[in-house]
Amino acid sequence: MNDQLDRALGAYYGLALGDAMGMPTQVMSREEVVRVYGTVTGFEPARPDNPVSAGMPAGSVTDDTDQAVIVGRLIDEGRGTIDPLRLAHELLAWEKEMKAKGSFDLLGPSTKAALDAVARGVPAAEAGRNGSTNGAAMRVTPVGIAFPTEPSAGFLDRVVESCQVTHDTTVGIAGAAAVAAAVSTGVGGGTLDEAVAAAIAAARAGARRGHWIAGADIATRIEWAWQLVRDLPEAEALDRICALVGTSVASQESVPAAFAVLAVAGGDPWRSALLAASLGGDCDTIGAIAGAVAGSVAGLSALPAEAVGTLRTVNALELEPLTERLLALRERAVRTGSGHPPVS
Repeated sequence: MNDQLDRALGAYYGLALGDAMGMPTQVMSREEVVRVYGTVTGFEPARPDNPVSAGMPAGSVTDDTDQAVIVGRLIDEGRGTIDPLRLAHELLAWEKEMKAKGSFDLLGPSTKAALDAVARGVPAAEAGRNGSTNGAAMRVTPVGIAFPTEPSAGFLDRVVESCQVTHDTTVGIAGAAAVAAAVSTGVGGGTLDEAVAAAIAAARAGARRGHWIAGADIATRIEWAWQLVRDLPEAEALDRICALVGTSVASQESVPAAFAVLAVAGGDPWRSALLAASLGGDCDTIGAIAGAVAGSVAGLSALPAEAVGTLRTVNALELEPLTERLLALRERAVRTGSGHPPVS
């Protein structure tokens, strides 16, 4: 396996790893996670009293991975572009399937509101004008796999396409741009420090796109969170993330929290997933983001083979063919130097 494919698969499976690790502890407080699980050391089944993930077996992924696969598939089928209305319909179909299975793991608040608006006939370009939560950031990893960060304007256009129908706001796009740029930098051979720097720059650029909404600057908060917990003992660092950065679905909290987790874990994908799961809150998404970035830098080869096998078996997950097709789009974008979708 070549290095770029290893890193791209590391990003996708790292996302799934962080997602599945955080599945049973999501919506719990940090104190409750410590009381129930102590130190999270591996996959756990969801407790029957978890209002979101009750009944899910150990190693199960949630909406973070499912939606990232949907976005990746649409990029592939659209030869580098995402039709916002097609994405809306795919997400609605996904939620319908989840409901049929009796799942409580459904669409997030911004995505649900936007798709309800689309169903009422609101144009796709307007449906996401209030979306400020982390739904776009959690599913954007395939954009980072499929496209290089340069030229930056073209890269940001691809990020915006993945956001528009649900999170077409300064905050939503900034969070997604940060994650996509970090992943793309890792896939391109960058170090963790380079990935974080790319995330900060992309978040600043992303905050100039979409509908303005009030909210703390994500680029500044990533930079601050990255430094906040460095060199602290793990337990103290996690307490500080919960108290100061925040672990809610708000992009201004969960995206910087993921980068803080990366700082504590030193970019190790397995440690990132375990630490994120120990936070509680929206820890499946925080873990998915941290896992994707860490995986893009460290590669699939750095993920425990047994854990990857569990992810594949429990979720019938096979990301290799899709990842290879996304990298083919990336190769063509690099070759043409445009940053735009390839022309047949």
